[in-house]
Amino acid sequence: MDSVERLQSLQNATLEAIARGEQLAAIMLSLCLRVEAIAPDIVCSVVAADAERRLQPLAAPSLPASYSDALRGAPSGPRAGSCGTAIHRGCAVEVTDIATDPLWQGYEHLVLPLGLRACWSSPIKARDGRVVGSFAFYYRSRRGPDALERRIVATCVHLCAIAIEHDEVRARNHQLAYFDSLTGLPNRAQFNDAIARMTASAEPRFALLLIDIDHLKAVNDTMGHATGDRLIETVAARLAKIAGTAFRIGGDEFAVLLPDCGQTAQLRSAANGILTAMPAPFDYDGNTIIPSVTIGAALAGADGSDSVTLRQNADFALYHAKETRRGRYVRFKYGLRTTMMRRVQIVQAVGDALAGGRVLPHYQPVVRLDTGEVSGVEALARMRLDDGRIVAAGEFHEAMLDPKIAYRISGQMLAAVTADMANWRRAGLDLRHVGINFTTADFQKGDLVQRITRACERAQLPLDNLVVEITEQVIMGGRRDGVARTMEALRERGIQVALDDFGTGFASLTHLLDFPVDIIKIDRSFIGGIEAGARSSVIVEALVGIANRLRVKIVAEGIETSEQFARLRAMGCDLGQGYLFSRAVAAEDVPDLIRELCPRKPAPRSPTHAATAA
Repeated sequence: MDSVERLQSLQNATLEAIARGEQLAAIMLSLCLRVEAIAPDIVCSVVAADAERRLQPLAAPSLPASYSDALRGAPSGPRAGSCGTAIHRGCAVEVTDIATDPLWQGYEHLVLPLGLRACWSSPIKARDGRVVGSFAFYYRSRRGPDALERRIVATCVHLCAIAIEHDEVRARNHQLAYFDSLTGLPNRAQFNDAIARMTASAEPRFALLLIDIDHLKAVNDTMGHATGDRLIETVAARLAKIAGTAFRIGGDEFAVLLPDCGQTAQLRSAANGILTAMPAPFDYDGNTIIPSVTIGAALAGADGSDSVTLRQNADFALYHAKETRRGRYVRFKYGLRTTMMRRVQIVQAVGDALAGGRVLPHYQPVVRLDTGEVSGVEALARMRLDDGRIVAAGEFHEAMLDPKIAYRISGQMLAAVTADMANWRRAGLDLRHVGINFTTADFQKGDLVQRITRACERAQLPLDNLVVEITEQVIMGGRRDGVARTMEALRERGIQVALDDFGTGFASLTHLLDFPVDIIKIDRSFIGGIEAGARSSVIVEALVGIANRLRVKIVAEGIETSEQFARLRAMGCDLGQGYLFSRAVAAEDVPDLIRELCPRKPAPRSPTHAATAA
């Protein structure tokens, strides 16, 4: 076989190897060996250039490994031997005497002891013109290439370019398939593979941490998605630095696998290390961000032996942590699984009830304590079960923790309440106000004012007939400026705002500074102890005095006895509601209830039995 045929065979074999997906180093090694068989007087090598144009040897079968090791990571440049200079210049470099050529100064000791005297290196260029490597012939005599060697190099440089570009595409595809593009961390696919491998071992010994970034949505909404992305990148970088193997498995969710972690103390220490590292502030686009994360964790074996169960249990722990210990760490406990499964069932049941129009309002009267007159009613959510029974909100309260469910409930309640109020007005019923409870989900959505306005317009109901009732959780759970703006917009339209369950949250009085309201509703926990407990009496009396000075109406919730009623009236409390006056009733029973209550000045009936919730 002559040299032309052998060169054609080399080309075919190389292209077939590329098509089969063989590793780049193996293809280059075979190429060099075939070239040296065609031209026995030369020594062949292939060097790649990385993103920083540093040399990364791919193949040099006739050179010692020490030579490749010496070149690895060396910078290309104007005087960097034949290969480094060719990469730098982007054109071929022929050095016929390595011992005297200035391009080899500082590198000559690497090849002269090997009996190599000359070197010809050609740049390998990708289709877009980038220099991606070099292809070199070393000679044992001081000479340049002959005609055959030039044909060989022309063919081989082209083959090397194809092979390197193909490898780049494969690497990019692998990166896209297995790594997160924003953070560079391994992605969900790698996480699934890793946890499957770890749980498949005979005695799995590792821990799984699931980590959520706190308030990412608020950062995106207020500072822009670029700032949110920087927050994600920062959390990822800190996890990669201090944790075991970190993965990004969702928008704001990460997973960390801790090998050889089989003890609760080890797990707690690792979680606390992550929590401690996160709060260091960073600045971006004029904003100072303080990262915070919440962690749920599970131990392999103790908390699940297969990957699905382990992941579910860590999820349960994370969900519980976000609800009860945001910014902290919770390890899975078996009670959590039962609780969360029950919650899933309740959410599904409420979702079905919403779809079937079976979430409906019942109404409890709000009474003037000085005259006994019904001032208004509060709409309380009820659910009709498949068997026709009506259950109070306490039985499906857990579903309200789901923002989507909470938003749908308030929407269905708003439509029903405005329709009921309009019907009562047309029937001549003198009822000034109806209160409706709204949640954090309603304020976070940002369309509460528009929803209320549209509902009132459809029912032809004046806006000032509505009272929007919120708890301190709404104030604490939303963006302070967003909640305050919504409250101000509601009040500007004549809609009163009531702060419900007052006194049960954190620093209640301070909220009145930033979030002015029209009505304060004192929580039933204070009213229940007003007779026997001096502390409750002092607190309620002080709250009544504060409200009167602020020109804010005050409503006592949960009045159940005549003694409570008399004590509150003596304190100067404006309004009250509770079982002493009435339980919550269906819309069709409200007219009769009001007619029954209004003539009685104030001689309310005793409740049929005590209760703890409206």
